[in-house]
Amino acid sequence: MAVVSVKHLFEAGAHLGHKTQKWHPKMKEYIYGSKSGIYIIDLRQTLDKLKEAYEYVLNVSANGGKVLFVGTKYQARDIIKEEALRSNNFFVNLRWLGGMLTNFNTIKQSIVKLKKVEDIAGPDLDYVGVLKKEAVRMEKERRKLQNILGGITELRKKPAAVFIIDIKREFIALNEAKKLGIPIIAITDTNCDPRGIDYVIPGNDDSAHCITLFTSIIASAAIEGRKIYETKVQAVKLEQDKQRAEDKKKAAIAAKKKEALAAKKKEVKAKPAVQKLPKDDGQATDKPAVKSAEVVDEPTAKEAVVVEEPAAIAVEVVAEDAKVTEPVVEVAAVEETEKDVAKTEE
Repeated sequence: MAVVSVKHLFEAGAHLGHKTQKWHPKMKEYIYGSKSGIYIIDLRQTLDKLKEAYEYVLNVSANGGKVLFVGTKYQARDIIKEEALRSNNFFVNLRWLGGMLTNFNTIKQSIVKLKKVEDIAGPDLDYVGVLKKEAVRMEKERRKLQNILGGITELRKKPAAVFIIDIKREFIALNEAKKLGIPIIAITDTNCDPRGIDYVIPGNDDSAHCITLFTSIIASAAIEGRKIYETKVQAVKLEQDKQRAEDKKKAAIAAKKKEALAAKKKEVKAKPAVQKLPKDDGQATDKPAVKSAEVVDEPTAKEAVVVEEPAAIAVEVVAEDAKVTEPVVEVAAVEETEKDVAKTEE
């Protein structure tokens, strides 16, 4: 937190409250006393509450959240805009439209319309290709939308917190934030009701010096938190890059191993299968199965041819012998019968 003391708060006039006739009983615990009909705020409590608000905004910004600055009273408009832009946050400094948070979908349509008009106007706001009368009308509409919605054109979701100056004046914004459950940080004067505010900062909400002091402290907290968030994001990116590099290395090693295994499988398939044949002494010899199959198949075919040819020759020889021997057997039988006949005749 920036170096702020009770003296700084006193010099800014943060201790000055409203008249004793215009006070809220719930602010009694934050009131030190009264002087000349004006309540004096206890600056020790103001400093403690300001530190709490600072720590909260710091944590919110460190987690990537953004704060919506709200202050539409005349003395706060320029301060709110300047500090919100310095801390890269959202702001509403001219008029709070009803439903700006609770009915944000309708507000989005106006934001889209504003962006369309800005695109037509161009970077120099010269409205090229548009009639002069139409250009004047569009420029008037653009200024109106820009003044009201210019600080929330980049708002996509509800803000992480709302910082309000003068909750009595900005009661619509206060009620909408309560309804949506958005944490509220507010400067509360002696005439305000602090109930329902998460981080109360008791102080003068009418002095420009006091508004500048409080708003600049909240904006500084948002800036410090944003720096922490950016360092976290960079650390996460570095960690992710390292993890990706490690994953790539692991993937490359796995791919190399896969290629090596595939190459080994190809070599094994290219080599002939080994068949073990027993030797006479009981030891096995390795011979390729393909060659043994060829050696076995060829001789069997040759043996079949060799065996078949002598069988045919033998059959033919036997047949020829049978033809030769048949007449011999018949002649012998005839001679014996003739001899028997001759004996009988005698």
